[in-house]
Amino acid sequence: MTDLQAATAAPLTDLRDAAAGALARQLSPRYLEEHCLLPLGFDADGMLLLAVSAEPDPTVLDELQRFYQRPVRVVLHAVGEIRAALLTAERDAAPADIDAIAQDAGDEQPLDDLRALAEQEPVIRLVNVTLLDALRAGASDVHVEPLANELRVRYRLDGVLREMTRIGRQYQAAMTSRIKIMAGLDIAERRVPQDGRIRLRLAERDVDLRVSTLPGLHGESIVLRLLDQGTATPALRALGMPDGVREQFEKLVGRTGGLLLVTGPTGSGKTTTLYAPLARLNTAAVKIVTVEDPIEYRIDGVTQVPVNVRAGMGFAAALRSILRHDPDIIMVGELRDAETATIAIQASLTGHLVLSTLHTTDAVGAVTRLVDMGVEPYLVAATMQGALAQRLVRVLCDACAAPRAATAQERARWGTEPATPRTATGCAACANSGYRGRRGIYELFTPDEAARADIVAGVSPDILRTGAQRQGCVALRDEGWRLVRDGVTTPEELVRALGESDR
Repeated sequence: MTDLQAATAAPLTDLRDAAAGALARQLSPRYLEEHCLLPLGFDADGMLLLAVSAEPDPTVLDELQRFYQRPVRVVLHAVGEIRAALLTAERDAAPADIDAIAQDAGDEQPLDDLRALAEQEPVIRLVNVTLLDALRAGASDVHVEPLANELRVRYRLDGVLREMTRIGRQYQAAMTSRIKIMAGLDIAERRVPQDGRIRLRLAERDVDLRVSTLPGLHGESIVLRLLDQGTATPALRALGMPDGVREQFEKLVGRTGGLLLVTGPTGSGKTTTLYAPLARLNTAAVKIVTVEDPIEYRIDGVTQVPVNVRAGMGFAAALRSILRHDPDIIMVGELRDAETATIAIQASLTGHLVLSTLHTTDAVGAVTRLVDMGVEPYLVAATMQGALAQRLVRVLCDACAAPRAATAQERARWGTEPATPRTATGCAACANSGYRGRRGIYELFTPDEAARADIVAGVSPDILRTGAQRQGCVALRDEGWRLVRDGVTTPEELVRALGESDR
């Protein structure tokens, strides 16, 4: 049996030699697609290099060895890479000659030609396979980026972009038009950014996609945010919060009024953290209403309102309407402006528990951010029940992480505490990244009476931060170093998530 070898970091198109297309065309397109394989050429030993997405059937290998009269060496590649490469090898199988009308992306093309391109079977298949591959890989975003001579496709996996494949430039107009048609965008407009949404069913799962286009030097760049509606709402215990932080947070969400904030940069898991308590609070005795952009999880029994700026339904307008809907708990996806923040504060003063998010670097920064948005300090002090800052860090792959000795700086930081740090290595299980999955690190600020007095007095964030640490608030960086000590993640990952470290 031929061993399955992991592909190198080079894209599939770079691994093929000039004869690869001719080799592929010796087999029928149906055969190549059915077995998801592609001949790449011959290696130095005269063996046939065969790209596959999984261990092939021995019968298939025997057939290919007899057909090409060469021994076969298989190389592992992502399904999307092979499908995209097959399009290049299968041009003769396309229902129309795409290359005949696919000109340079900067040229003006007739709308009928663009629509015809987008409806070609190979193009439809390429877009669908790319999305399906991204969904199966657990990607949060798909980036389709035109380069000088080709189209690059990257997935954001565990918060980090990874290149998956490159597609011939002759397919740029076709792929771009297909995505824009699916998202209801204007395919003739290439000079200004556009935003749209797609809802489709992939692999028996309902998926919503937010689509954003941006004009660039070599054509339109497209980013698709994948929102898998089949994803279950997480439980608080599943988020990885330390027990002390989780217990405090559960007490805060159990209150009948006030403002509770979750802070952090885009992609740090803020919305997921807010959904976790909503699922538990969702009972027949409680009215919960949310306003979101977009709705990321669906919860039966919760009234979820999507933002629609074009229709005049922004966060502030939606929040005003929600207050007339007799809610007990309100979740606002984000406090983006002074008007929304003011209405949220007023709602929290009138017997509603308001949950929302802000973009700040730490928990105490939520106070400063609200004041900067125009909320009076005394209102912040009266309503804020707590602020939870968080980041997501990648977790070391258990299959390949290697133990290492602690550095002198780490020994000084940890003292006599037992430490089992590990380093990232990389293997087939983690696609040679050294990491597999993510978990959160958290910092919870719950203002006491002294802190509320300091907020009203307008003291500096540093004073608030010092007071919070005296009350037992563990800083994000300290919590991150605890995970490094326990061999969960690495110092390099902390630098990526939190910025330069003081190690």
